[in-house]
Amino acid sequence: MKNTLSGLDEKTLMKMIVVRSTDTGYRHAHMVEPDAPEIIQGMAVAIRAGATKAVFYTTIGIHPTAAEEFVTLRETNSKL
Repeated sequence: MKNTLSGLDEKTLMKMIVVRSTDTGYRHAHMVEPDAPEIIQGMAVAIRAGATKAVFYTTIGIHPTAAEEFVTLRETNSKL
């Protein structure tokens, strides 16, 4: 959202790994972009607390940053 509204041409890489068989929640979060340190710190707290995918989908991300993408990720890219 931050890049879209500002018109910046900055790229962001993010990945979350979830246990699909049990849908128990996210296990790892990876992010590369300027705001990543603050965003990942918040993600770490949620992951350690056992947040499920459903919890992430009903949460508002740190605003306005790419963190909003972490709480709306719906596309999977998995071979597991």
